[in-house]
Amino acid sequence: MKMSELTCVALTDRALLRIAGPEAESFLNALVSNDVARARPGQAVYAALLTPQGKFLHDFLIARDADGSLLLDVAAERLADLKKRLTMYKLRAKVELSEPDWQGYALWGDAEAPAAPEQGVVFADPRLAALGWRLWLAPGAAYPLPQVAPLEAYERHRLRLGVPEGVRDIEIEKGILLENHFEALNGVDFKKGCYIGQELTARTKYRGLVKKQLHRVSAEGGSVPPPGTILMLEGQEAGVMCSGLGGEGLALLRLEAVAKMQSDGKKLEAGGIVLSAERPDYAGAAPAARD
Repeated sequence: MKMSELTCVALTDRALLRIAGPEAESFLNALVSNDVARARPGQAVYAALLTPQGKFLHDFLIARDADGSLLLDVAAERLADLKKRLTMYKLRAKVELSEPDWQGYALWGDAEAPAAPEQGVVFADPRLAALGWRLWLAPGAAYPLPQVAPLEAYERHRLRLGVPEGVRDIEIEKGILLENHFEALNGVDFKKGCYIGQELTARTKYRGLVKKQLHRVSAEGGSVPPPGTILMLEGQEAGVMCSGLGGEGLALLRLEAVAKMQSDGKKLEAGGIVLSAERPDYAGAAPAARD
């Protein structure tokens, strides 16, 4: 297979935050939901930064630069907030935060992994193999990119896979990791030790407290409702719409409502729009619905 057989999208909505210094790994590892030590050249880690109460703030991919620095692949519109929060936690840690002016790309398809660039990094997306790879290039880097498709192509790709993007799908300071499939997407390490917000995440898992989760939704004969729209099932609130594009999207649904849909053959409704719902393949069996 050739690079030309990969779909390539310029991720104009993503940016990098570099964490350098002798204590970069230990500094970040004490804060986020996954084990940062697993990030090494060619292999990234997916993780989240939470509030002390265990609610969602940021999600990002963590990669290694050639010099060992950590590179956080983040939503560009949330970069300043993430940098501010990490700076607050820095105290006397021997780390430096900076923002490399690199361009990111998503690549996927039935081809071999892209070659590593001389000026940049490439790594498999750690969330799901079907998402493909991430490529980050320094300014002026020479690299044989395939034809670049519009950002919409990547949005359709991830929505069809049922993979959330934190900035679009998870409510800041309210979202819970296991409601958004972070365990199934390799974003939580329950054995790594303490990090900010760990208690709620662990309690949610071990006490079976998940009452709603993210699902793929499809509109019948039209477009999905806008984000934030309440979705109804037989006159009762069943969930809320998250991101969408055309007739496909993601929604956070009550597990009890999903079970009822499956048993009774009913469908969701919002303002005259009828939607079907499907659990993402990667998520496995649904946890038991609880009152």
